[in-house]
Amino acid sequence: MEGKAGRNNRGKKLYGERINTGASEEELTEFQKSVKEELHNELPNEYINVLKIINGLEFNGFILYGIDEVLLGNKPNQHIDGLITSNQIWYENEEQKKYLFLGESNISWYVFDINKTQYIELDNPSGREMVKFKEFDEMFEKILSDSLL
Repeated sequence: MEGKAGRNNRGKKLYGERINTGASEEELTEFQKSVKEELHNELPNEYINVLKIINGLEFNGFILYGIDEVLLGNKPNQHIDGLITSNQIWYENEEQKKYLFLGESNISWYVFDINKTQYIELDNPSGREMVKFKEFDEMFEKILSDSLL
């Protein structure tokens, strides 16, 4: 019996969609440098490790930001919402500069609290803290499982 994830994968294949491959070491190095210059922040290692496997993801209303396309050597398989560009938008609100926005859904932002070094799900649009995660993998697992509901 095929589960929901299997049906969704089959559907993606039927429509010719493929997930993005991981970023190269050169792309990651340039990206980290650009994040430091543009956002004045360091990227969490756990997030970088995910980008090595999959550079950004958009599925069922859930988005994990990737490397901004202008910094990539090759065109990705799927459109990527770039982390730098997205954070520049969210940083228009001064209060939100304490976070590094890593992804979003229709009702949530997935962030890294820079000062507390903690991953958090925020209510979108109020910014109220909804869930605190012990590590990036726990947050990413929630994103993936919620996208399959």
